[in-house]
Amino acid sequence: MCAVAAGDLTGKARLRQAALRLFARDGFDAVSIRAVAAEAGVSYALVRHHFGTKAGLRREVDDHVLRTLAEAMGELDRDRPLDDVVAAIGTVSARMFGADPHLRGYLRRVLMEGGEAGAAVFSRLLDGTRRELDRLGAERSPRAGADPEWAPYQVLFLILGPLLLEPVIQPVADTDVFDPPVLARRSAANQQLLLNGLFRAEP
Repeated sequence: MCAVAAGDLTGKARLRQAALRLFARDGFDAVSIRAVAAEAGVSYALVRHHFGTKAGLRREVDDHVLRTLAEAMGELDRDRPLDDVVAAIGTVSARMFGADPHLRGYLRRVLMEGGEAGAAVFSRLLDGTRRELDRLGAERSPRAGADPEWAPYQVLFLILGPLLLEPVIQPVADTDVFDPPVLARRSAANQQLLLNGLFRAEP
């Protein structure tokens, strides 16, 4: 997600960004519309004007986060060999999740809090992963024994695991788990796992 100076954003965009930060830090239930307005430096009435309710504001944040991820994936060149495409997907995912701690915190909150909002966000992430695997599968057949029903879940587990577990991984890690070199190494390891498996088959 590109960083944009607050002064360069419209009132609606500033509210969306402020809500993302506060929801990530404090959770949806703990944040009031007035707190979001104050964080964005706009009036309470403007929140009501643009979003109606706090639930409407949350839907807007969800849509923005998922749209940003989808747009980044949409820029990939899928005419390259499969290994290159998988590597590019890993790089884009790592960059998107690693570049913005607020985005990571927001996704972690909404997924961990569960409920209808969390289930809806996960469902959309799952649908996008299924579509991506279907595209890749058109070039190379899945490995024998692969479970097509669980494959998109497994991919998401690899991507979302560090994001969800960041608060407990970080205290015991030797370095920032979302530092760019660490992200690059983890992304490469995930790509190898997806393309080649972890263990050799017994002869």
